Amino acid sequence: MATIQHFLSLLDLTPEQFKGIIKQAIILKKERKAGKINESLKHKTLGMIFEKASTRTRISFEAGMTQLGGHAIFLSSNDSQLGRGEPLEDSARVLSRMVDIIMIRTFAQTTVETFAEYSKVPIINGLTDLYHPCQLLADMQTWFEQCGDMQGKTATWIGDGNNMCHSYINAARLLDFKLNIACPKDYAPVKEVVSAAGTHCEIFNDPLAAAKDSDLIVTDVWASMGQEEEQKKREKAFAQFQVNQAVMDVAHPDALFMHCLPAHRGEEVTAEVIEGKQSVVWDEAENRLHAQKALLLFLLK
Repeated sequence: MATIQHFLSLLDLTPEQFKGIIKQAIILKKERKAGKINESLKHKTLGMIFEKASTRTRISFEAGMTQLGGHAIFLSSNDSQLGRGEPLEDSARVLSRMVDIIMIRTFAQTTVETFAEYSKVPIINGLTDLYHPCQLLADMQTWFEQCGDMQGKTATWIGDGNNMCHSYINAARLLDFKLNIACPKDYAPVKEVVSAAGTHCEIFNDPLAAAKDSDLIVTDVWASMGQEEEQKKREKAFAQFQVNQAVMDVAHPDALFMHCLPAHRGEEVTAEVIEGKQSVVWDEAENRLHAQKALLLFLLK
């Protein structure tokens, strides 16, 4: 029996597999724009479990399965026995006998890890509090489309050391680029994730110093889902960590700006930057669709 390949973090991929998914995503995007039909996943079913709300994740996975000839089933906590306390192990055993692949968007990384342990089919991490690997597939697809390989480049993350930041750290390891992280000292990324990246990663307290000569500037909201009660405290802590034109001016003249969305203009990024000529956030958002189609094809072989 073939070994099941899961996608719980970017580190489940080799550098070659990561680049292969990106290249496939770019091909799929071109084919769709040319009107070419690809029904490689005809009669395949994706089970989607959402314990955290979503716009882009749900639409991109559901539309992606439809475009590939397959079908997606949406389950929230209210729509399944998970919300009534069924053990994860039991849910994984049952659901994986009925669908071909499962995507989970949840809180704890241990949830997707437990599902993977007991599942008969591939498990995709659609987002946890620790990682957001699907977004990095889209971000890196966007970079490769516009600028070529990321190897040897410098990216700067400005803001919270959150799940997106952790996935950028893993991407730096796999694609061999430098990641500068500018964050308030009480909001740094997990030490173990940083230390595992070695020289690929460096922490700064000054966003301008971190952004100097960077090729890519990235940020995210100051308060992620579930942190709304911390909004005022975080606004104060992150006041000096906004991506504005001053930050973009110290980066490389051709530097790109990315944001996984939704964005709060006037907080983590100014309207001038997100609507500016260096911003590629709309391509980045669209690429969730194409990158995840490539991921589905990769995992289902």
